[in-house]
Amino acid sequence: MSNTGTGRPVHLVGSAPFAAAEEMFRAAAEHLGPHLRRLPDGEVGERDSWIKWQHARIGRSPQFRLVEVDPVYVPVAPYELVEGVASADDIELPDLGYADAAIESYATFDRLTGEGVIPPGVRFQVGLPTPLSVASVYVVPPSRALFEQAYGRAMGRELDRIVAAVPAEKLAIQWEAAVEFALLEGVMPGHLGDDMLDGITGRLAGCVDLVPAGVEAGLHLCYGDSGHKHFCEPADAGHLAAVATGVSAKAGRAIDWIHMPVPKERDDDAYFAPLAGLRLKPGCELYLGLVHTTGGIEGTRRRIAAAEKVVQDFGIATECGLARRPAETIPALLRQHTEVVGA
Repeated sequence: MSNTGTGRPVHLVGSAPFAAAEEMFRAAAEHLGPHLRRLPDGEVGERDSWIKWQHARIGRSPQFRLVEVDPVYVPVAPYELVEGVASADDIELPDLGYADAAIESYATFDRLTGEGVIPPGVRFQVGLPTPLSVASVYVVPPSRALFEQAYGRAMGRELDRIVAAVPAEKLAIQWEAAVEFALLEGVMPGHLGDDMLDGITGRLAGCVDLVPAGVEAGLHLCYGDSGHKHFCEPADAGHLAAVATGVSAKAGRAIDWIHMPVPKERDDDAYFAPLAGLRLKPGCELYLGLVHTTGGIEGTRRRIAAAEKVVQDFGIATECGLARRPAETIPALLRQHTEVVGA
């Protein structure tokens, strides 16, 4: 990954506070055009809160029912399997909605590319949650394993429809892993056996391998962004480096990029030190989510300088999506990327 010429490449994680995909495409192309390799649609409409919209979809399955819980401790009631379900084959899930949204947005993306608004060569990026994330958040532990299998199959069907509708050379699929780090940090109870890291990296590698040749595949590793706060503050990038290295080793196909967050307060050597052990296969782009409004341009430059002591070849990004920010703040945040990379 070259960081010469037009500077470091820029990655957009996915969401943005826009009403329509065309707003996202135009804003990103205007402010980041020459730096972009992939462009998401902003996850507009019901998708604006990551996997929140999947809760109602699960409720359409006749094999699941809501569990009564104390709303003080659980923001939304989870699901459990009804009696008599013994296999993932017994579970019927509706269309999850990801393919419908992607196909609709791609029509706009393709039109704007033809009009010259989106630069040639930029791929249409589709973000998909890992089945483990959805299972861990919305299904009670005794029902989780069978749900994860069934949901993974349903997500595979969504992916098949997307691949059939969007030309491979124009498509990029990003798998989004957040709950995985809540498990590794002990914020959520573990349920993956004695070797949690192995369970997580094996699942993520399986997701990557679902993406067919010719389509790009990437990972967004996440510590959450609700209220602009992580679900916990990591001591350093150790878990991120371990997951990225493990998935890279296990995946059968190439991983085209991996994005990982950098907390806004961290421009110290200790945070970045574990990246010295990062082992990615040739051709995999690393993006560090170190662009923040906190500290402005100088804060972002300090984070870049600290990261460069350990890794030199990386692109830049925000640490998560943009949807939880006021729309009027987005142009300035996008411009910060180009100012930092020296456009």
